[in-house]
Amino acid sequence: MDPIGQLCETIGEAKLRSMVAAFYRRVREDDLIGRLYPPEDWEGAEKRLADFIVYRFGGPPVYLQERGHPMLRARHMPFPIGGAERDRWMALMMQAMDEVEIPADTSPVVNSFFAQVAEAMRNRSS
Repeated sequence: MDPIGQLCETIGEAKLRSMVAAFYRRVREDDLIGRLYPPEDWEGAEKRLADFIVYRFGGPPVYLQERGHPMLRARHMPFPIGGAERDRWMALMMQAMDEVEIPADTSPVVNSFFAQVAEAMRNRSS
C-alpha cells in the first residue's frame, strides 16, 4: 500500500489542517513567497492546500470533489517559482511540521513528498 495514502489516518486530519494553518501564518509574513499569493485569497489558498494534503494523504476527497484533478504544475505556472522559492516553501513547511509536532516516524515520507511536489512546481531555472 502507498505509504503516503496512509498518512491522514496516522497523523490525523486535524493535525494536517493545523500544519497548513501554521504554514500560512509564516507565508503571510514571508518576503519571498508571501508576495506570490493573491492577498484577497489567503483563506482560499489555505483551504485548497489543506484539502489537497488531506486528500493526498488518504483522507476525504474534498479537494477532488471541489477542484477536480490537482493539476498542480499548471495551476502554479502563473507564479514565478525558482529554486529560492522552492527552498523557502520547504523551509516554512518544515517549520510548520515542527510546530504541530508531526510524528517523527512519518517525517521521512512527508518530507520526501513535499520535496518532490515543491521541485515539480519550479517553473524558473534560477
